[in-house]
Amino acid sequence: MAHLDIENYKRLVINDFNSRPDYDQKSPFHAALANRLVQLAQLQPGQQVLDVATGTGLVLIAAAEIVGFQGRVVGVDIAAGMLEQAQHKINTLGLQNTELIEADADYLDFPDNSFNVIFCSSALVYLTNISNSLKQWYRFLKPGGLVAFSCFAETAHTAAIIFRAKVKTYGITISNPNEPLGTPQKCQNLLSEAGFANIQIIIEQFGSYLHNAEKAWDANARSAFGSQVNQLPPETLAQVKAEYITEIEAIATDKGIWNDVTTFFVLASK
Repeated sequence: MAHLDIENYKRLVINDFNSRPDYDQKSPFHAALANRLVQLAQLQPGQQVLDVATGTGLVLIAAAEIVGFQGRVVGVDIAAGMLEQAQHKINTLGLQNTELIEADADYLDFPDNSFNVIFCSSALVYLTNISNSLKQWYRFLKPGGLVAFSCFAETAHTAAIIFRAKVKTYGITISNPNEPLGTPQKCQNLLSEAGFANIQIIIEQFGSYLHNAEKAWDANARSAFGSQVNQLPPETLAQVKAEYITEIEAIATDKGIWNDVTTFFVLASK
């Protein structure tokens, strides 16, 4: 991306996540993803943990409860609105072993060999230079430390795939955010290039049936990977939306609209 494109993109990301005051309630599958990632990492009491793109602190809180008072979990996020929700939960639980930092995850600066584990739950695709970030994380990890992230297959999120295809017919090209990490081989290659070893990729399905095509449209049109559609004139935008809803409802069964969410849980060691 050009410099201005990156600046605009990051504004879209911040605006998107700052506009979700009920993030946990509207996106319950994110909690399931976070808990599964923490489970797979097999944390130990006393460990030092970094949670990149912590959001509302789903991974951070689960990790903090495991590492205990002798451990520490640092959560970083670019969206102040997400961190406010995380802080509220931390205060409610009375956790004393966490720290939240509002920062751009593309430009983290921690001392080398600082953490036992670095997490990033379903958010690595938001970073603008994934390869560089993985190399940074490698430096931040202690020898033998673990990186653990989740991402999605390039074929995941059926509703978003149909959305991107539909808006493309109106001249709006939106790249597939899952493409850079969208196959096990791509994950493997990026981690190997960053120096990681003992790479494990666990593939699981977190899909569900959608029951409201209009909500599917709204979610995509609001996101950093879809809000470009709002450049269209209002009349055209209404037409695209109507066509999208018709198209997505056409694939519905008596159970609803199947939205595939093939998920990769990726772990590797330094």
